[in-house]
Amino acid sequence: MELTELNEQEIIRRESLTAMRELGIDPYPAEQYPVNITTQEIKERYNPTEPNLADITIAGRIMTRRVMGAASFMELQDETGRIQVYLKRDDICPDEDKTLYNTVFKKLLDIGDIVGIKGYAFITNAGELSVHAREIKVLSKSLRVLPIVKEKEGQKYDAFTDPEQRYRMRYVDMIVNPSVRELFIKRTKIMNTMREFFNQYGYLEVETPILQPIPGGATARPFITHHNALDIPLYLRIANELYLKRLIVGGFNGVYEFSKDFRNEGMDRTHNPEFTVLEIYVAYKDYFWMMEFVEKMIEKVAIALHNKTNLILADKEIEFKAPYRRLPMLDAIKEYAGVDVAGMDEEGLREACKKLNVPVNNTMGVGKLIDAIFGEYCEKHLIQPTFITDYPVETSPLTKRHRTNPALTERFELFVNGKELANAYSELNDPIDQLERFRDQVKLKDKGDDEAMFIDMDFIRALEYGMPPTSGMGIGIDRLTMFLTDTNSIQDVLFFPQMRPEKIVKPDTENTQNQ
Repeated sequence: MELTELNEQEIIRRESLTAMRELGIDPYPAEQYPVNITTQEIKERYNPTEPNLADITIAGRIMTRRVMGAASFMELQDETGRIQVYLKRDDICPDEDKTLYNTVFKKLLDIGDIVGIKGYAFITNAGELSVHAREIKVLSKSLRVLPIVKEKEGQKYDAFTDPEQRYRMRYVDMIVNPSVRELFIKRTKIMNTMREFFNQYGYLEVETPILQPIPGGATARPFITHHNALDIPLYLRIANELYLKRLIVGGFNGVYEFSKDFRNEGMDRTHNPEFTVLEIYVAYKDYFWMMEFVEKMIEKVAIALHNKTNLILADKEIEFKAPYRRLPMLDAIKEYAGVDVAGMDEEGLREACKKLNVPVNNTMGVGKLIDAIFGEYCEKHLIQPTFITDYPVETSPLTKRHRTNPALTERFELFVNGKELANAYSELNDPIDQLERFRDQVKLKDKGDDEAMFIDMDFIRALEYGMPPTSGMGIGIDRLTMFLTDTNSIQDVLFFPQMRPEKIVKPDTENTQNQ
């Protein structure tokens, strides 16, 4: 999208900016403003029988204005909500000079400007809690027009609803759509609740490298960059798993990290190239323990957010109260696709995919062929929280082999409403087996699988020093937020989702740059 030259309203606002400065008013003052209360606190604390908020200072953005001669009203919005402000000319300008009110407030202030108000709370004759202003101070002049919603004959106009505009200008989105701010407050509450849950167990929050010499811990296509001083290629991490397991080797019993990960892959309603993941690793545990741990965590988060575990998401009633169903992957395929793929070789699986009309390609091995059938026939049925367990070895190169079936691994993924939410293992701690798994990944890469893993020899060396039996789990924070807030697009739960750059035509600032 291309930004155009200044429109008429934007020109008028710049002229108002100039007029303010000519009157000696700084439209962007440097000193702090002594805010001592929020609009929400006024509503909670005001006592109409004993007026108790007689000396308050608030600040916020002007959202509406009604100028009526010597008295006017405006609606002020801060982080917590809106409140009406009453301004009387003789209170704002008690002396003979009425310039501040007659010129600045009546003519030069606009919707969107940020102002400070000193005064007292009261109830108007119409019964509305308001702030009677004794003083008004300009804190920031807005040079662009807000897309304020207007209603006429039951119809709404100028609503800021276009997704591309909302994602590009999230700052405007949050100003005019307060529910957007509420969604991101919920996102933070989800993460804080998880932190509290982990900390109760005594697990340590840590940080690991984002720039990595080897992109390990997942099967994905990485972003590549170059370190000039070292003259080496580096990768934005696709996962932090291998570094966290190094810390388990080093002696920590439990570590976790909220990490920014990057995968150079497609974008859709549930994928963004930059995303947030929680990964946790606990020594002396297995994937059975981790299933119970995850159930408790999700249940706790749902209660913290909604005070209940039974939620309506995408018009479906979903129960997040533990325990969740456990279903082996091959049993799921048998149940939903009607085919028993246990023990099939690659040729047999390709034939099964052909009969089931599952699209495949020549780069896919046994594991990916099984996963393709599962994705096509099973995922859509997994509405209630379900642990899909016991994945093929080929798709789980960092996972301990199943204790009763060496063709499978001790891995689970949590599915909700047809989407994968969490991924967890009994972690592979046999360095010889791990090296062989890495080598198998190299074979897949040679076959054309550009998501196959690299060999990380330092990680092998770490395992050779000995890593205790460990269970690890990763959960996408973006997708978890989507589920628990009933949001349809990952772009809605990211402050600034990735988008194509827009072409910006700089406005002519010749008349304002030196003011």
